[in-house]
Amino acid sequence: MIKSDVGQQSRSEKVEELDVLVIGAGFAGLYQLDRLRSLGFNVKIFEAGAEIGGIWYWNCYPGARVDSQGAIYQFSREDWWSDWSYDELYPSREQVRGYFQHVDKKLGLSRDIRFNTRVRSAEFDEGAGQWIVRANEDVVVRARFVVVCSGFAAKPYVPAIEGLKNFRGPCHHTALWPQQGLDMAGKRVGVVGTGASGVQVIQEAASVVSKLTVFQRTPNFALPMRQRKLDPEAKQKEKAGYASRLEMRSQTFAGFDFNFLEQSALDVSPEERQAVYEKLWEKGGFAPALSTFQDVLLNEAANLTAYQFWRDKVRARIVDPVVAEKLAPMNPPHPYGVKRPSLEQNYYEVFNRDNVDLVDLKQSPIIGVTPSGIKTSDGEHELDIIILATGFDAVTGGLTSMDIKGVRGETLKEKWANGVTAHLGTATSDFPNLLFIYGPHSPATFCNGPTCAELQGEWVVKCLDDMRRKGVSRIESTPAADDAWAAHVDELASGTLFPRAESWYMGANIPGKKRQLLAYPGGVPTYLQKCNESAERGYEGFVLS
Repeated sequence: MIKSDVGQQSRSEKVEELDVLVIGAGFAGLYQLDRLRSLGFNVKIFEAGAEIGGIWYWNCYPGARVDSQGAIYQFSREDWWSDWSYDELYPSREQVRGYFQHVDKKLGLSRDIRFNTRVRSAEFDEGAGQWIVRANEDVVVRARFVVVCSGFAAKPYVPAIEGLKNFRGPCHHTALWPQQGLDMAGKRVGVVGTGASGVQVIQEAASVVSKLTVFQRTPNFALPMRQRKLDPEAKQKEKAGYASRLEMRSQTFAGFDFNFLEQSALDVSPEERQAVYEKLWEKGGFAPALSTFQDVLLNEAANLTAYQFWRDKVRARIVDPVVAEKLAPMNPPHPYGVKRPSLEQNYYEVFNRDNVDLVDLKQSPIIGVTPSGIKTSDGEHELDIIILATGFDAVTGGLTSMDIKGVRGETLKEKWANGVTAHLGTATSDFPNLLFIYGPHSPATFCNGPTCAELQGEWVVKCLDDMRRKGVSRIESTPAADDAWAAHVDELASGTLFPRAESWYMGANIPGKKRQLLAYPGGVPTYLQKCNESAERGYEGFVLS
């Protein structure tokens, strides 16, 4: 029996029927398509963008670049990387798009992807045991399973700033940048926000605009990227270590090719500690945050030693002591490393330029936007272009922005209004046959996209294959398992310093969103162990039928 009008209408329509519909054609979606297709599943992808790449289709703002080294920012299959090399240690957006095209050419993925197709709604048809998925204005498909791979940064956040729509010039969120680009040369540009995209676009804009005004709420504890070009010899040297580096991802806390030290920052002498910090600083990237002493993210005193080292390194690069205090305060506004670190190349030197101003929004909050600029409590800043580097409704936003309705008539947005519960960060009760990669309470955001796409994604592939071989057509997590996993995540989080910051990790950047750690803080190896234990016990925590 069909339970809803949507279901009744769908019965009369001629719609495509699939084993699996995947939403999103980034790393996770492409991995699902390739693996499931190779196992004989009838699977397609719906992708809102015009090309493959997920966030790397939308991320076309100036300076967009990967914050993982290219060696581990790719799939691990040797036949995919043996004839591919990035030209830089940290690839640009253009090079990542080239990598996606390389993979597509090898596998012919695009033939099973419907582009420019944005999913609007999905409702489970109990009678048929299928999801009825609607996209755009006229696209309908029925699928036994839906795997959401929309990414943790799928829903840009635009704050409710008074008068924003009245601004006369171009105003763009970094994640919704014009695909044709935007000429900033000689213009007065304002950048609101100093997260990852803010840091990158600020570095690019400073040298071409006539005036750059940066509106900062909280300083970014950015780390040195140590970017460099790779000549043929360097590429060959890098590639010699690919296999071992890629294999290491499943064995480290954050899925990188390095791990925390098995030492406390407080158990060594100040000289030894300084030497370790210096070595990590020279290595750059995420090493100073994720290859440091094991208690830096757990113990306030240990954390302070890391912050003080970072602070002193940064302040030495800034000429004006007033600006230095805003960018790298003597006393930390929150613990070091508990907001996602950004990687920079010359970010702090930018603020030594005569054409760059820094506005501290905690001292001079934004009152509103006028037709000609941004007005703060200290006056109006006249601008030709406004750039909103204001982040995302992270982790859950991509899922809740679609009208996905479960068997009780409740949407995901309604179910999670008072907090997320999602067993293994992969499924939630009352939403059968709906699985997600990069979901809430999975390691996503603590490790990079390809790592989660493969490690978490392979568990989903195995689950669907196991079900088919056993003649099982429905899987749904139990409310008890959802609650137990949420409690497990909360317990782990309480032993860290993450709750001490108002970060998007905690959902604190979105008004009304419950404050809770949205990623799994137990590390990739522990997460995989718990996922595999569930599978070995007949998918414990799930009901299969």
